[in-house]
Amino acid sequence: MLQKINLEKILFLDIETVAQKSSFTELDDVFQKHWENKARFISKEEETAEDVYERAGIYAEFGKIVCISIGAIRIENGVKKLRLKSFYNDDEQILLTNFFELLNQHYNSRDNLLCGHNGKEFDFPYIARRALINGISIPSILDLAGKKPWEVPHLDTLQLWKFGDYKHYTSLSLLTSIFNIPTPKDDIDGSMVNQVYWQEKDLTRIANYCEKDVVALTQLFLRFRNENLILDENISIA
Repeated sequence: MLQKINLEKILFLDIETVAQKSSFTELDDVFQKHWENKARFISKEEETAEDVYERAGIYAEFGKIVCISIGAIRIENGVKKLRLKSFYNDDEQILLTNFFELLNQHYNSRDNLLCGHNGKEFDFPYIARRALINGISIPSILDLAGKKPWEVPHLDTLQLWKFGDYKHYTSLSLLTSIFNIPTPKDDIDGSMVNQVYWQEKDLTRIANYCEKDVVALTQLFLRFRNENLILDENISIA
C-alpha cells in the first residue's frame, strides 16, 4: 500500500531532453542515415527526416539530457515540506556526474525509491542509457541488472493510475486537472523545450519548467495516498 511507504525515502524527479544537435544537417553522415531510418517510423507521409528531427530528444540514442529536477519531502513538526533542486548543464556528462553523486550519497539504501510520471518507460531508462553512452557507472537505484520485478526501487504515477491497464496513457497535466491540483500557467510546455534550448539557449527557463513538473508529480502522489497537498509556502528551491 502507498500509505505504508515512507515519504522521506522517495526522490521525485523529472527530466528534460533535447536533440543532440540543433538541426538534422549538423549530424554526421552516419547519424543522418540512422535518423532517416528512425524517421520512417515516426513521420507522416509528407514529412522528411529533417522535418521530424526536433523529436529526436525523445530517444536516448539521438538526444541528451539537459535538466534533471528533483524533489524531496521532509516532515517537520507534522508539516510536509518539499525541497526542490535542479541539475542542468550543456555538458551532459557533468550533469549526470553531479546527479549521480547525490544518488550515491543519499539514495543508495534498499528502502530508497525513485518516483516519476512515466518514469519506468522514459525517465529512468533514458538516464541509464545516457550514463552508459557517457561512460559513467550507473548508481544502484537505477541499475536493474539481475533485480527481480519486486526489487526494482521505482514508483511510477502513470503505472499506479493504470491499475494494470497497459493500453492506457494519461498525462501528468490531465491527472493534475482531475485531482484539482493547482499548477501555474507556464509560458512553455514539453514540446517547446528543444526550441528553447537550441534557439534561446535558456537552460534556466527549462529548469523552472522542469521543477514545476516535479511539484505536480509530488502533489499527485500525495493525492494517490488521499493526503493533503503541500502548501506553496512549504515548497522551496535549493
